[in-house]
Amino acid sequence: MERRVYKAAAEGDVASLLDLLEEDPLILDRCIVGSYNETPLHIAAMLGHEKFVDEILDRKPELAGELDSQKLSPLHIATAKGYLGLVKKLLSVNADMCYARDKYGRNPLHIAAVKGRIIVLKELIRESPDAARHQMENGETILHLCVKSNNLEALKLLMETVGDHEFVNLKNNDGDTILHLAIADKQTETINFLVSCTTVEANSLNRNSQATYDLLAQSGNPGRHMDNTNNFYEAEVRTTTVQRKGGKKNIKKQYDWLERKKSSLMVVASLTATMAFQVGVNPPGGFWQETTQGDSSTNPHTAGFSILADNYPVGYSRFLAINTSGFLASLSVILLLVSGLPLRRRFFMLILMVIMWIVITSIALTYALTITVFTPPQQKNSISKIIGFGVLVWAGLMVLLLVWHMIRLILKTIRYVKRIVTRRRSSASPVMDQDRV
Repeated sequence: MERRVYKAAAEGDVASLLDLLEEDPLILDRCIVGSYNETPLHIAAMLGHEKFVDEILDRKPELAGELDSQKLSPLHIATAKGYLGLVKKLLSVNADMCYARDKYGRNPLHIAAVKGRIIVLKELIRESPDAARHQMENGETILHLCVKSNNLEALKLLMETVGDHEFVNLKNNDGDTILHLAIADKQTETINFLVSCTTVEANSLNRNSQATYDLLAQSGNPGRHMDNTNNFYEAEVRTTTVQRKGGKKNIKKQYDWLERKKSSLMVVASLTATMAFQVGVNPPGGFWQETTQGDSSTNPHTAGFSILADNYPVGYSRFLAINTSGFLASLSVILLLVSGLPLRRRFFMLILMVIMWIVITSIALTYALTITVFTPPQQKNSISKIIGFGVLVWAGLMVLLLVWHMIRLILKTIRYVKRIVTRRRSSASPVMDQDRV
């Protein structure tokens, strides 16, 4: 009967499968516990019988987790054949099989990269992006496999999704990066792509203490086609080396700038938080010292309550709201600085500085509101003019600072775009030379 099941799987005969299940409802379980090289699901997945696969998975979904004698899962097989519909079905039943390894240590994403199944690879990455980061026993990553199998499209897709600097520069057990492999195999297009569009390190050494340009020098001179790549790559290496030597000082300078800013912000935030706390718990005007109620006073009050709140309830509410905003903003700056977050970029420091603007503005408004409340009626007009002028000057200063930072941001964006355009043009020039050849 087991032979009949495998025959039905090979033919994709769903009717025969249903008949066999009526005769023996445990027939699929016997295929799981039996000593077979592969299950009927493996056979159906290999031949692309989607309806047969659907029927098996609906009745016995655990078959999706079974491995054959080569440690291949049905997902491995459907991926290798490029059957997107089967891959989606298998993922919906058991997505964890993206991490299953065959006897060579390859998971289904590795198989898709080697075979160049781009559409299937996209689906697998969407479902389990972490599986793309698994290294094989020899230390190779999925990027190494793409280069070894010369699948540039798969390499480009992976660079867009998991191509961070650390992962791109991982080495295999021989100490080779993906750029070492591409140069050793003289893959011109791959070399151009890696050097111009990724963060691969050109000066990385392998186990034999060979940098990538050492391999390039040993690769010989196969003609003008490779010469264009050599010239382009060597220019990139020289540029990268100069940039790194000159960049160390810039990195140190930026680090020192950020550290000084962090220290200054911590001092100012601590001071403003203390000021806001003191003003909040000791509001201007103090507290009532005694309790008067009933007819004994025209202004009944209770000891321990704010005098400002009783005499100027609207002004007190505004005062409390502004002071609390400044207090919470100061605490936010302190919390961010001591939280251990990687605040080593100018963008994050700019955010902290904007929060400090809020803090300082709240202090100014608190002062203005307090002075207005405590000023006698006969002097309020002159005081209001002075305060109004001060607020106007303050608002103008804030606008100037905002415009200045916006101009700096626009100029930086323009310079960044120019660098990208220049880099793309320089990377496109050797390709144009190759086309002429």
